[in-house]
Amino acid sequence: MARRLALTRTIARYLRPHRGALALAVLLVLATSALELVKPWPLKVVVDNVLGGAPLAPAGGASIAPRRLLVLACVALVALHALVAGLQVLTNGTTIGIGQRMVADFRRDLYQHLQRLSPRFYGGRDTGDLLYRVAADTLAIQTLAMNGVFPLLTAAVLFAGMAVVMARIDPLLTVVALAVCPAVLLALGAMGGRIRRVAREARERESRLYTVTQQGIAGIRVVQAFTTEGEEARRFARSSVASLRATWRLYLLQTASTGVVTVVVAAGTALVLWVGASHVLAGRLTIGEVLVFVAYLAALYNPLVDVGEAVGLVQNARAGAERVLDLLATAPELRDGTRRVPGGRARGEVELEHVAFAYGPDRPVLRDVSLRARPGEVVAIVGASGAGKTTLANLIARFLDPTRGTVHLDGVDVRTLRLQELRRQVAMVLQPPLLFPLTLRENVTYGRPFVAPTVLERALAQAQLQDLVARLPEGLDTPVGEGGAELSEGERQRVTIARAFVRDAPILILDEPTSALDAETEAALVAALRASARGRTTLVIAHRLSTVRTADRILVLADGVVAEEGGFDELVARGGHFARLHAQAAAGG
Repeated sequence: MARRLALTRTIARYLRPHRGALALAVLLVLATSALELVKPWPLKVVVDNVLGGAPLAPAGGASIAPRRLLVLACVALVALHALVAGLQVLTNGTTIGIGQRMVADFRRDLYQHLQRLSPRFYGGRDTGDLLYRVAADTLAIQTLAMNGVFPLLTAAVLFAGMAVVMARIDPLLTVVALAVCPAVLLALGAMGGRIRRVAREARERESRLYTVTQQGIAGIRVVQAFTTEGEEARRFARSSVASLRATWRLYLLQTASTGVVTVVVAAGTALVLWVGASHVLAGRLTIGEVLVFVAYLAALYNPLVDVGEAVGLVQNARAGAERVLDLLATAPELRDGTRRVPGGRARGEVELEHVAFAYGPDRPVLRDVSLRARPGEVVAIVGASGAGKTTLANLIARFLDPTRGTVHLDGVDVRTLRLQELRRQVAMVLQPPLLFPLTLRENVTYGRPFVAPTVLERALAQAQLQDLVARLPEGLDTPVGEGGAELSEGERQRVTIARAFVRDAPILILDEPTSALDAETEAALVAALRASARGRTTLVIAHRLSTVRTADRILVLADGVVAEEGGFDELVARGGHFARLHAQAAAGG
């Protein structure tokens, strides 16, 4: 019940901005229903007044000749059907427009919500499943509005109007006709729950297929390198077959639901015909009145059949909408702060006080880390794999919050700052280097598209990209391909470094900035980093110790704490953790 209420409130919320168009759609439904009530009467006139000879005269006027009456009835019949068809086109156009705008709003809100969730959320989710929920499950709100609200509204209006008119013709026959409705509702109720369960399974199987496809394409180099194409194809085929079987079961249930309603309606129609024919034989009704009644009956039962068909679609859509609501109900792990950075730009002093962090009860990474980095300093963070170097960087940019302790920017707890305000103060070079399928210029200026040409040129020079730009056929306007596929790994890394320089933030965090560079390029880049450090705080995370040789201070992480701190030569001479890392690096080189 709670999920149903939440879904109802969601539909109402997304319908509210379109209440003007919704009011128009309701008026069109009412007008169409009114015309549906009139449609059978030309047929009655033809049967009773033209063929049956019963005179028909306007109030106080002479009787209309049969041939003229026939022409008028035929013209009226065509006109009524044309008006109904025109109104149905307008109604469908209006309702489809409402539904598509609802989908656009629903997708936008879901996507914005996903962007507010932390990296840890994405670590436990399949990308393909998220893509399916954004692209396919969000369509459910249009189906719920179009195939749920409007068919029910149409059926209710026709039901009320026709029940009144039919009762005036023959009350007993009306009771017989309406007796079918409870049976239809019971049948739909019995089928609805099972359809929804199977629909949810079908959507989950389909999203799993998205995941398998996305994983296979994203890892195509590994697949080809290890010659596992056959195994991946079989994995895809198994997922595809499971998805199709679930969809087949759903279609079977939907068809069965429609079939049950059709049989119940046919039984009701047969019963009405039997009673109606008996009344004609008894002289209580004319043939024309029975024809009008049967026409009304068809118009009354057709919406019931439509509702029967809609139940399958609505239950399927409900399963999809609930999957979206499950995501929207996922609260962001990081609560946004309220404070702004004075003047819009921080000085850049970073301080961690007794910070601890764990990815779970049994996965502690940092136990007690304290450090201070001042503007103009280059602070290097080194340590073995898994020591928590990247976690430390994520805490500063507040992609994660510490389990214990605090992170300060210019003396202010970062948890009190607005997330966007905080992250504008930080430029990051992450691993692996991530590029978008845009041009080189758009990748370098990502986040600051209107940067001055001089700033862009300086960033390209600092990142050692001038030769690459000169070599590309369209220079900066050359597309780099999906994930930067048109560039080498080292070139992709330098593009992300140039992007960080263009951002010109007071804090620069570099995670393995030279891991894919040759020694000559690394030396030039390290010199550029040293020159760019003036006035900003630079944190360098590195395995290659040559990158941190010129750092002002080096912090060595081990066992979740800062095990050593000092300059390069000082730490080598000390003979501790750093000296061992240096010796291992020298032996490996």
